[in-house]
Amino acid sequence: MNYLVTFVEVFFWILVIAILTRSVLSWVVQDNSNPLVAIVYHVTEPVLGPIRRVLPNLGAFDLSPVVALIVIYIIRQLVRAFAS
Repeated sequence: MNYLVTFVEVFFWILVIAILTRSVLSWVVQDNSNPLVAIVYHVTEPVLGPIRRVLPNLGAFDLSPVVALIVIYIIRQLVRAFAS
């Protein structure tokens, strides 16, 4: 069970880093043709896309990364609680 918890922890940390990277890139990079930017968008879109469809449109503000980070934190805590 310890290996599963470790795997989930590493997976979620990678996802958190990717989401934070995408948030920063959305402020500074407007060219999605860069391969690294494309990878970050490809990794994070399955998580952020469904959240974005549920949230109301706030114009230039995209709150889906914030919601995703909160959900990831809750899931991490649940996995930790069930593994103990």
